[in-house]
Amino acid sequence: MNQSSHRSRLLEVLVDRSLALGEFTLASGGRSSYYIDCRRTTMSAEGQFLIGKVAFEAIRASGLEPDAVGGLTIGADPIAYSIAHESWRSGRPVDAFSVRKAVKSHGTGRRIEGAVEAGAGVLVVEDALTTGKSTLEAIGTLQGEGHSIVGVLTLVDREGGGSDRIREAGWPLITLFTAAELLERAGHSP
Repeated sequence: MNQSSHRSRLLEVLVDRSLALGEFTLASGGRSSYYIDCRRTTMSAEGQFLIGKVAFEAIRASGLEPDAVGGLTIGADPIAYSIAHESWRSGRPVDAFSVRKAVKSHGTGRRIEGAVEAGAGVLVVEDALTTGKSTLEAIGTLQGEGHSIVGVLTLVDREGGGSDRIREAGWPLITLFTAAELLERAGHSP
Protein backbone atom coordinates (compact mmCIF):
# COMPACT_ATOMS: atom_id res chain seq x y z
CA MET A 1 0.00 0.00 0.00
CA ASN A 2 1.47 3.40 -0.96
CA GLN A 3 1.09 6.78 0.78
CA SER A 4 -1.94 7.75 -1.31
CA SER A 5 -3.60 4.43 -0.47
CA HIS A 6 -2.81 4.85 3.24
CA ARG A 7 -4.39 8.31 3.24
CA SER A 8 -7.47 7.11 1.36
CA ARG A 9 -7.93 4.17 3.70
CA LEU A 10 -7.45 6.37 6.79
CA LEU A 11 -10.21 8.66 5.49
CA GLU A 12 -12.50 5.63 5.13
CA VAL A 13 -11.69 4.46 8.67
CA LEU A 14 -12.36 7.95 10.08
CA VAL A 15 -15.73 8.11 8.32
CA ASP A 16 -16.70 4.56 9.35
CA ARG A 17 -15.50 4.71 12.96
CA SER A 18 -15.37 8.34 14.03
CA LEU A 19 -18.07 10.30 12.19
CA ALA A 20 -21.58 10.32 13.64
CA LEU A 21 -24.47 12.15 11.96
CA GLY A 22 -27.42 13.63 13.88
CA GLU A 23 -27.89 16.51 16.29
CA PHE A 24 -25.10 17.12 18.78
CA THR A 25 -24.13 19.69 21.39
CA LEU A 26 -20.41 20.47 21.21
CA ALA A 27 -18.11 21.23 24.14
CA SER A 28 -18.31 24.89 23.09
CA GLY A 29 -22.08 24.75 23.60
CA GLY A 30 -22.72 25.08 19.87
CA ARG A 31 -24.94 22.70 17.90
CA SER A 32 -23.77 20.51 15.04
CA SER A 33 -25.31 18.05 12.58
CA TYR A 34 -22.28 15.80 13.00
CA TYR A 35 -19.81 14.70 15.65
CA ILE A 36 -16.27 13.44 15.17
CA ASP A 37 -14.86 11.16 17.87
CA CYS A 38 -11.34 10.56 16.59
CA ARG A 39 -10.54 8.20 19.47
CA ARG A 40 -12.61 5.50 17.80
CA THR A 41 -10.03 5.59 15.00
CA THR A 42 -6.86 6.58 16.85
CA MET A 43 -7.24 3.78 19.38
CA SER A 44 -7.89 1.08 16.79
CA ALA A 45 -5.03 -1.09 15.52
CA GLU A 46 -5.63 -0.20 11.87
CA GLY A 47 -6.09 3.47 12.70
CA GLN A 48 -2.79 3.62 14.55
CA PHE A 49 -0.94 1.94 11.70
CA LEU A 50 -2.44 4.31 9.13
CA ILE A 51 -2.01 7.43 11.27
CA GLY A 52 1.65 6.60 11.80
CA LYS A 53 2.22 6.28 8.06
CA VAL A 54 0.18 9.31 6.95
CA ALA A 55 1.17 11.69 9.76
CA PHE A 56 4.88 10.90 9.70
CA GLU A 57 4.98 11.40 5.93
CA ALA A 58 3.09 14.70 6.28
CA ILE A 59 5.62 15.88 8.87
CA ARG A 60 8.53 14.97 6.59
CA ALA A 61 6.85 16.65 3.60
CA SER A 62 6.28 19.84 5.66
CA GLY A 63 9.99 20.31 6.30
CA LEU A 64 9.39 20.52 10.05
CA GLU A 65 11.90 18.57 12.12
CA PRO A 66 10.55 18.01 15.63
CA ASP A 67 12.48 16.18 18.31
CA ALA A 68 9.21 14.99 19.84
CA VAL A 69 5.46 14.99 19.18
CA GLY A 70 2.55 15.13 21.61
CA GLY A 71 -0.23 17.19 23.07
CA LEU A 72 -2.96 17.21 25.66
CA THR A 73 -3.76 13.75 26.96
CA ILE A 74 -5.89 11.71 25.95
CA GLY A 75 -6.74 12.81 22.42
CA ALA A 76 -3.17 13.42 21.27
CA ASP A 77 -1.62 10.34 22.89
CA PRO A 78 -2.37 7.58 20.35
CA ILE A 79 -1.50 9.90 17.45
CA ALA A 80 1.85 10.83 18.99
CA TYR A 81 2.66 7.19 19.76
CA SER A 82 1.74 6.14 16.22
CA ILE A 83 4.05 8.80 14.78
CA ALA A 84 6.88 7.82 17.15
CA HIS A 85 6.51 4.16 16.16
CA GLU A 86 6.57 4.93 12.44
CA SER A 87 9.49 7.34 12.83
CA TRP A 88 11.56 4.61 14.48
CA ARG A 89 10.60 2.11 11.80
CA SER A 90 11.63 4.65 9.16
CA GLY A 91 15.03 5.27 10.76
CA ARG A 92 14.27 8.90 11.72
CA PRO A 93 13.27 8.70 15.40
CA VAL A 94 10.88 11.28 16.83
CA ASP A 95 9.88 10.65 20.44
CA ALA A 96 6.46 11.17 22.02
CA PHE A 97 5.11 12.95 25.09
CA SER A 98 1.82 13.78 26.81
CA VAL A 99 0.72 17.02 28.41
CA ARG A 100 -1.41 16.41 31.49
CA LYS A 101 -4.45 18.59 32.08
CA ALA A 102 -3.07 19.38 35.56
CA VAL A 103 0.18 18.89 37.48
CA LYS A 104 0.49 15.54 39.23
CA SER A 105 0.19 15.76 43.00
CA HIS A 106 2.53 12.80 43.51
CA GLY A 107 5.79 11.41 42.13
CA THR A 108 7.75 13.98 40.15
CA GLY A 109 4.81 16.39 39.96
CA ARG A 110 5.30 16.83 36.24
CA ARG A 111 2.72 18.07 33.78
CA ILE A 112 4.66 16.89 30.71
CA GLU A 113 5.34 13.15 30.61
CA GLY A 114 7.27 10.99 28.19
CA ALA A 115 10.38 11.04 26.07
CA VAL A 116 10.92 14.77 25.66
CA GLU A 117 14.12 16.46 26.75
CA ALA A 118 14.31 19.97 28.16
CA GLY A 119 14.47 22.54 25.37
CA ALA A 120 13.34 20.08 22.69
CA GLY A 121 11.67 21.26 19.49
CA VAL A 122 8.16 19.85 19.66
CA LEU A 123 5.25 19.39 17.28
CA VAL A 124 1.95 19.74 19.12
CA VAL A 125 -0.63 17.12 18.10
CA GLU A 126 -4.42 17.44 18.18
CA ASP A 127 -6.99 14.80 17.27
CA ALA A 128 -9.82 17.16 16.28
CA LEU A 129 -9.08 20.87 16.07
CA THR A 130 -12.16 23.06 16.57
CA THR A 131 -11.50 26.35 18.38
CA GLY A 132 -7.79 25.75 19.04
CA LYS A 133 -8.19 26.40 22.77
CA SER A 134 -6.72 23.08 23.94
CA THR A 135 -3.90 23.29 21.40
CA LEU A 136 -2.95 26.77 22.57
CA GLU A 137 -3.14 25.54 26.18
CA ALA A 138 -0.70 22.74 25.37
CA ILE A 139 1.60 25.21 23.57
CA GLY A 140 1.58 27.51 26.62
CA THR A 141 2.45 24.64 28.95
CA LEU A 142 5.26 23.43 26.70
CA GLN A 143 6.71 26.91 26.29
CA GLY A 144 6.49 27.38 30.05
CA GLU A 145 8.68 24.31 30.43
CA GLY A 146 11.25 25.70 27.97
CA HIS A 147 10.32 23.77 24.85
CA SER A 148 10.45 25.26 21.37
CA ILE A 149 7.27 24.82 19.32
CA VAL A 150 7.98 23.86 15.68
CA GLY A 151 4.32 23.60 14.68
CA VAL A 152 0.98 21.87 15.12
CA LEU A 153 -0.49 18.75 13.50
CA THR A 154 -4.18 17.90 13.58
CA LEU A 155 -5.79 14.68 12.43
CA VAL A 156 -9.08 16.45 11.63
CA ASP A 157 -9.71 20.18 11.35
CA ARG A 158 -13.38 20.76 12.22
CA GLU A 159 -12.99 24.16 10.57
CA GLY A 160 -14.29 26.00 13.62
CA GLY A 161 -11.72 28.80 13.63
CA GLY A 162 -8.94 26.88 15.39
CA SER A 163 -6.70 26.66 12.35
CA ASP A 164 -6.92 30.43 11.93
CA ARG A 165 -5.98 30.96 15.59
CA ILE A 166 -3.00 28.63 15.28
CA ARG A 167 -1.73 30.38 12.15
CA GLU A 168 -2.38 33.86 13.64
CA ALA A 169 -0.23 32.83 16.60
CA GLY A 170 2.54 32.12 14.07
CA TRP A 171 2.63 28.31 14.15
CA PRO A 172 2.82 26.19 11.00
CA LEU A 173 -0.18 23.83 10.82
CA ILE A 174 -0.29 20.38 9.25
CA THR A 175 -3.89 19.28 8.64
CA LEU A 176 -4.35 15.64 7.64
CA PHE A 177 -8.10 15.93 6.98
CA THR A 178 -10.88 18.49 7.24
CA ALA A 179 -14.40 17.86 8.50
CA ALA A 180 -15.58 18.73 4.98
CA GLU A 181 -13.55 15.82 3.57
CA LEU A 182 -15.13 13.39 6.04
CA LEU A 183 -18.62 14.71 5.37
CA GLU A 184 -18.12 14.59 1.61
CA ARG A 185 -16.89 10.98 1.82
CA ALA A 186 -19.98 10.17 3.92
CA GLY A 187 -22.27 11.90 1.39
CA HIS A 188 -23.43 14.48 3.97
CA SER A 189 -23.37 18.27 3.97
CA PRO A 190 -23.23 20.19 7.26
